[in-house]
Amino acid sequence: MNCCVLTGRLVADPELRTTPSGLSVCRFRIAVDRAYQKSGEERKADFIDVVAWRNNADFVTKYFHKGSMIAVQGSLQTGTYEDKNGNKRTSYEIVADRTEFCGSKSDGSSGQAGGNSAPASYSNSTSDDFSSVVDDDDLPF
Repeated sequence: MNCCVLTGRLVADPELRTTPSGLSVCRFRIAVDRAYQKSGEERKADFIDVVAWRNNADFVTKYFHKGSMIAVQGSLQTGTYEDKNGNKRTSYEIVADRTEFCGSKSDGSSGQAGGNSAPASYSNSTSDDFSSVVDDDDLPF
């Protein structure tokens, strides 16, 4: 199973581009704080590259900016390439299936500006219908 869930802050404004076939694609990087901290040291963060497609890309570009807190759910994707010196390198990025606001409105991290009404999240998934879930009384535990 390839599933990643991250919460962090955008380190720069998201970059929206359009493919030749007209699909929106948005790339951004988030800083995710590590859960542990050695005594006497500053808290460290990991910087994770994220890519969002289609309406999810438009959502991120419209409502998030540098410093905004964001929650991302997606999958890890790897790639290989050669750098300018001919060395093989591996790249890692999260392909976002779902993005959400997180943080409070008072800290200004939601990315909303001037009364825009924003949805709480955007998901590429078309099926969030849980009506077929089995009743808890039927579960064996």
